[in-house]
Amino acid sequence: MNAPHTDVEHVEAANTAFYEAVERGDFEEVSSLWLSPSDLGIDETYHDPADAGVISCVHPGWPVLTGRGEVLRSYALIMANTDYIQFFLTDVHISVTGDTAVVTCSENILSGGPAPRDGDELGPLVGQVVAATNVFRRTSSGWKLWSHHASPVLAENGEDEAEDTPS
Repeated sequence: MNAPHTDVEHVEAANTAFYEAVERGDFEEVSSLWLSPSDLGIDETYHDPADAGVISCVHPGWPVLTGRGEVLRSYALIMANTDYIQFFLTDVHISVTGDTAVVTCSENILSGGPAPRDGDELGPLVGQVVAATNVFRRTSSGWKLWSHHASPVLAENGEDEAEDTPS
């Protein structure tokens, strides 16, 4: 496979790396993919990291999380409490303007919680669809996540269709 040569390809690679790191439960990799004050050339000794290039994250059903500490804690919590997660991304659209990129996509998520007591298998698998927007910023070490916002997509339950069907 050839190395990516365009900004869109670089952003796509960074976006894919993020989801793959979450799937593997690789907290160090997830952390490295988020924007940090050092990515912006800011000395954290003299500046509060929360004030510099503030990152943000909204998980489905969660309040807005801001700052590296809150955002990375949320991923540590999710990964510690999820035995299995896999993302199938669809409807991916990438837009790059200058040093900022926006990725929109549908996250088709398959996840499993803890196994039942005394069981060696995964807990039940659950599927859901989430609409996501990931904002990236170009840094000297590549594209880094600046913001992630994910909202659940409501599933059709079929009951409304039955009401519309003539008897």
